[in-house]
Amino acid sequence: MSETPSTPPFQSSAGSTTTLASNGNNQAANLRAFVTPYAAQEFLSRVSNFSIIESTLREGEQFANAFFDTAKKIEIARALDAFGVEYIELTSPAASEQSRLDCIAICQLGLKAKVVTHVRCEMEAARMAVETGVHGLDVVIGTSSILRQFAQGQDVGHIIREATEVINFIKSKGLEVRFSTEDTFRSDLVDLLSIYKAMAGLGVDRIGIADTVGCATPRQVYELVRTLRGVVNCEIECHFHNDTGCAVANAYTALEAGATHIDTSILGIGERNGITPLGGLVARMYVADPDYVKNKYNLHMLRELETIVASAVEVQVPFNNFITGYCSFTHKAGIHANLILNNPSTYEILKPEDFGMTRYVSIGHRLTGWNAVKNRALQLGLNLSDDEIKAATAEIKRLADIRPQGLEAVDQILCHYHDVSIGLVDHYYDEDDDDDDEDDDDDDDDDDDGEEDGNEEEGGGGENANGVHGIPNGYAASGEKRSFDENASTLEGVEPPAKQQRT
Repeated sequence: MSETPSTPPFQSSAGSTTTLASNGNNQAANLRAFVTPYAAQEFLSRVSNFSIIESTLREGEQFANAFFDTAKKIEIARALDAFGVEYIELTSPAASEQSRLDCIAICQLGLKAKVVTHVRCEMEAARMAVETGVHGLDVVIGTSSILRQFAQGQDVGHIIREATEVINFIKSKGLEVRFSTEDTFRSDLVDLLSIYKAMAGLGVDRIGIADTVGCATPRQVYELVRTLRGVVNCEIECHFHNDTGCAVANAYTALEAGATHIDTSILGIGERNGITPLGGLVARMYVADPDYVKNKYNLHMLRELETIVASAVEVQVPFNNFITGYCSFTHKAGIHANLILNNPSTYEILKPEDFGMTRYVSIGHRLTGWNAVKNRALQLGLNLSDDEIKAATAEIKRLADIRPQGLEAVDQILCHYHDVSIGLVDHYYDEDDDDDDEDDDDDDDDDDDGEEDGNEEEGGGGENANGVHGIPNGYAASGEKRSFDENASTLEGVEPPAKQQRT
């Protein structure tokens, strides 16, 4: 009797091995485990119990273009508080007199979030910070050999003695205190453990690790955090720079290993390439535990936050930005569009409506599929057979091989096929019509210089609000971002977000 070969095991993110059994109930259960290996199950994991220390007003001030006056800092602080972050970190009061005054002003706003400031491990800086009214101090000192050689020039014993004095002073004022090493991942592990153990013994609320130059990998992060979790009983904060593109992955891995707090900034702005972006962390954590993230944070505020900061630092929100980029929920390929229209979860791991966003199915291009075109016809209230839809799709593809077609052009093609089907027009498009259309397009270009700009390529609505070529009233006109059908559950935006230009 021959044996059935075993199915290769699947290693989930929690480290457990799952096999796909060949019998009914077990197979179904294992299949569910196979397709959803998102939430970590390890007993130390904090994936569903973490806090954000939002550092736009500290790390973000180190971004090349950043200058936040007092009013802008207050606007950002209030917006972050409305979003629901647990901590707002401010620039050290020792940096400048205005930094000190701004720290006092924000502390007096009465925010729900705790206001903390980031200071060097020096008594003078600590005394100045305590007097501003902050909830706590984030104390930092360099520990890597290169920083100790070219910056502080201190040995481990000196670091511990100096930190002990500063931390005892902060604790005597009844304030929260975090002690962090700088350039953690280029520091000697024995030195790190000696310093962290001593600081934990002093009763700090958190210890911090900082990937100051962005060199750490997720595996290195996991191993260090797990090691620290076995040495200290306090909370663990993590600060990851994004020089090598690992900031979001490192933050998630740190939480899996038992870290409790993650530093972020809006759009990831900060020194050089910045740090873990708030939107990127939220997207990653939403996938791990959507209910926890939705209940914890006001996700609809994310776009507003990013718009405020992008304007303040004179940059555009990137086209591929987490959640809010104008391509984030845009679907183009025919197969993708067909499945999205039937079940959005086939090609979306994030639900746009949970973030106040809408999906957009692009149809005026050579890759379009007839199911997406059919959906648009239904939105317009046009009764076309599948054969007519397929013929219209072929016409769209033919024209799109020359140049992309705006939504208005697609709608006119569909309306033309509808008019033929009900006898208003006696023929479909032919070559003579195409020549005439090209002449008309030339005339249109002369009449409306804005028709062909980047913002109209897929969404131009022209002057169709009152109905043209059988297009029903309610069709979204140019510049609007509202649904043709307010109750539509699939193709929700007839016009994509405006394409952005580099500044």
